[in-house]
Amino acid sequence: MKIEQIYTGCLAQGAYYIVSENEAAIIDPLREIQPYLNRLEKDDVNLRYIFETHFHADFVSGHLDLSRKTGAPIVYGPSAEPEFEAITAEDQQIFEIGKVKIKVLHTPGHTMESTTYLLIDEEGKETAIFSGDTLFLGDVGRPDLAQKAADMTQKELAGILYDSLQNKILPLADDITVYPAHGAGSACGKNMQKETVDTLGNQKKTNYALNQPNKEAFVEAVLDGLTAPPKYFGMNVAMNKGGYESFENVMNKGLNPISPASFESTVEETGALILDTRSAADFHKGFVPNSVNIGLKGDFAPWVGAMIVDVKQPIALITEVGTEEEAITRLSRVGFDNVIGYLQGGFENWKNSGNETDEIKRISPEDFASGFTADSKVIDVRKETEYAAEHVDEAYNRPLDKISEWVGSLADKEHFFLHCAGGYRSMIAASILNSRGIRNFTEVEGGFNGIKKTEKVPTSQFVCQSKTLN
Repeated sequence: MKIEQIYTGCLAQGAYYIVSENEAAIIDPLREIQPYLNRLEKDDVNLRYIFETHFHADFVSGHLDLSRKTGAPIVYGPSAEPEFEAITAEDQQIFEIGKVKIKVLHTPGHTMESTTYLLIDEEGKETAIFSGDTLFLGDVGRPDLAQKAADMTQKELAGILYDSLQNKILPLADDITVYPAHGAGSACGKNMQKETVDTLGNQKKTNYALNQPNKEAFVEAVLDGLTAPPKYFGMNVAMNKGGYESFENVMNKGLNPISPASFESTVEETGALILDTRSAADFHKGFVPNSVNIGLKGDFAPWVGAMIVDVKQPIALITEVGTEEEAITRLSRVGFDNVIGYLQGGFENWKNSGNETDEIKRISPEDFASGFTADSKVIDVRKETEYAAEHVDEAYNRPLDKISEWVGSLADKEHFFLHCAGGYRSMIAASILNSRGIRNFTEVEGGFNGIKKTEKVPTSQFVCQSKTLN
């Protein structure tokens, strides 16, 4: 028997590949399926089943393409109602893969169809659980994503999750290995550990959610501090449940080179958003006017999902030459399939062709410290928790993911400084502001981390802000 965790850091997502004898199973595959096909071919095994722990909200699964390519059936837990051919398993149902067995444990609460899969090895020993978004390391799944479908409140779903954990998970042996669907950085939980594999016994000791004295305390603890889910979550659920265009077609459509001469007209005709995936360091020096910068070398897909409202939005890419395929792949993971093409030759080709360019004013932390005064206006786009921990004195906290809510309150002429933790998020914000005609700002390279190192700018911890941006 072989178990491989296939972890994708930018999504903090774990897929699983299990082999026994000449058969295999894959749990929660990512959108691009070629790596799984390569493993199957290398191991000379047949894919027996594709198991889905639930209808994922934070990424588009590869279940449909993988089933089409291999003929393997897709398996969901009880109460799932996919809009395509699949097996809806019963609680406690057993599936055989070679000499091992996978037992279905229906564990609703995160969503009503959420299911944990219990692996029983060749000797009949319960060895591991693939817990999906029911149980994370250090946390449990957020119980608010199924409200509309289940017509339940967060409290009711949290109570159901408590019962699932108490009745299905906690009675299992301490030495069972826990393989969750996500790790630290995922928006599917709020307190995940950096590790991606653990024993159930250690989780029983260290996981705050598993150490509450009763259901009421569990519900309160799990719901405390729960923020609104990212906007694209609902659209991803719909794609995972209802179906989607094949990844191969998405890639073929997106790998369409658009010359500098026709780039502007193509964007205008299609209503495409210009998405520049280069680094902030390169972007600020020069870019195609009205571009939005979300760097590929970072939490690219989640921030695309947070910043772009509709997964059907046409997108025209500007990338570092040679990274077009990677950008299209990572966009497709969160359902953004409508890439109409990319700027041929990248930004350098655009510039060398004599086209108009734009730039963002960026300064070093040292220059910021030198010019900072008590009257300086500073906007910090980090999360509220980051800001609360420490921030520049009198800085305004305006989280990036809420930019559409606060952009309208900016004064037209008053200069302000813009920063995040390291420069990635603040350049996203800068590009969005610039595309909306707001240019009276300077972005700080290196963000708060760089500012703090100068030891010249006063900082403080959270105090209640009552003043407005104007």
